[in-house]
Amino acid sequence: MSPFNVYGTTFDSRLLLGSAGYPSPRVLTESIAASGTQVVTVGLRRTLAAAGDNGFVDAILEQGVRLLPNTAGCRTAREAITLAHMARELYGTPWLKLEVVGDEHTLQPDPWGTVEAAAQLIKDGFAVFPYCTDDLVTCQRLLDVGCEVLMPWGAPIGSGQGLINPFALRTLRARLPKVPLIVDAGIGAPSHAAHAMELGFDAVLLNSAVSQAVDPVRMARSFGLAIDAGRSAFEAGVMAPQDMAVASTPVSGHPFLVG
Repeated sequence: MSPFNVYGTTFDSRLLLGSAGYPSPRVLTESIAASGTQVVTVGLRRTLAAAGDNGFVDAILEQGVRLLPNTAGCRTAREAITLAHMARELYGTPWLKLEVVGDEHTLQPDPWGTVEAAAQLIKDGFAVFPYCTDDLVTCQRLLDVGCEVLMPWGAPIGSGQGLINPFALRTLRARLPKVPLIVDAGIGAPSHAAHAMELGFDAVLLNSAVSQAVDPVRMARSFGLAIDAGRSAFEAGVMAPQDMAVASTPVSGHPFLVG
């Protein structure tokens, strides 16, 4: 399987893993190891709220992964920009998963707020990973302001519905062939992740499907395997669906033996 490159850094794993909701730091670190991920997201709000969290961030870093701070919970561009600067100072990285939520029910990202915040943060020297919908025009606007990677949702955060609009995702992949695209949110099963990879997406970011599993470590391993399989299938050439049956062993016009 080919490596994955984003913002000048190459990774062997195409799975990005969230760090929220695990039953214990030990289960989190074991899940990170089992998944094979090399990038772990962490919410600054969580870290600030749990200042005495018995080495939560240190435990993650000990796994040799790269941190991707996020602005989860922000409702305005200004709030996200402020939190991003705090994250860079605290974690010492310009990498940032940008989230600006526009709807409380679906947690759908605010397209205008996201573009506004991304434009300013890129001017401020951040490497922005914007969480967005699968809307092509919004994605193009994010690229126009300087984003080098996009993170369209598969479904609403934590819903576990998988890819609810494969057509829109296929359109993004076809129209933005050279842009790193990471499916983020809504992934509930390893088969969902494999599907995203089979469509040609570059990586998958997920959290709840692992952290809320009965056995998070085993589920993390399952997702790592599914993503490898999906990417390998894409690179090998997934069979295109057809409306009509096509015999795997055609006999018309060919001699064959009758027993």
